[in-house]
Amino acid sequence: MTSSPVTFPRVLASEADKITSVRTPWWTVLGCVAVAAGTAFGLGLFARPGGGATGASLVVAGYVLAQLGFLVLGVTVGSEEFRTELADVTFVAVPRRLPVLAAQAVVTTVSALATAALALVASIAATAAQRDALGLPLSLADAETVRMLVGFVLYQTAIALVGLGLGALLRRPAGALVTAVTGVVVLDQFLAMNPGRFTDTVRAFLPGTGTRLLTGDDRLAALDAASSGPHPGSWAAGLLVSGWATILLVAAAARLRRGDFA
Repeated sequence: MTSSPVTFPRVLASEADKITSVRTPWWTVLGCVAVAAGTAFGLGLFARPGGGATGASLVVAGYVLAQLGFLVLGVTVGSEEFRTELADVTFVAVPRRLPVLAAQAVVTTVSALATAALALVASIAATAAQRDALGLPLSLADAETVRMLVGFVLYQTAIALVGLGLGALLRRPAGALVTAVTGVVVLDQFLAMNPGRFTDTVRAFLPGTGTRLLTGDDRLAALDAASSGPHPGSWAAGLLVSGWATILLVAAAARLRRGDFA
């Protein structure tokens, strides 16, 4: 009896089955949606007319906490097989190894895009009454609004891929998640509290700078005026966080090719 050939569609189907057959990713998806909408609603309670908020800024405000869930999603996909010691079985079945990581990247991207889109829709619904009361419409004819809404989805997807890269590289869920949260959130906030040319420059090249995609033009102008570092454009900031995801995935691929599963 001949065995079925190992093809990328088969590997992709296997990785998709793995992520849909365990509970953790599903709870993570629900958590991301709930946290994004809940945070947006909670922060919207403090918005006041003339306070500088816009309809789009209220909707995407939930990214602050939701990004943690997207990091968890990526780390889980990248490190789960090493945690459960099933990596040996997987790579015996797929001896070339790299197709597994590529399939995980595709699965993570699709899952994160869908989750971020659901979170965005939930946030729009959760803040609808607040935006109406404040007179802050959400106009898709406005380029800034479109950039912020699309940026929410793209940023969270890139952050999930950062988590995947760290999970596949470090292979320990706890260590990868601590590293991810430190690099994306903690270090960014620490540097923000200690402004200066050096710290502002370092901060501009951290993954967290991708949040400029979700920041309104007026707010960006104010942040740039107070910063001594580089001022990347919104889309350039999005490319930067995507670059971090790419670097981490390349590093994970290089370690995977060495053949060690420890």
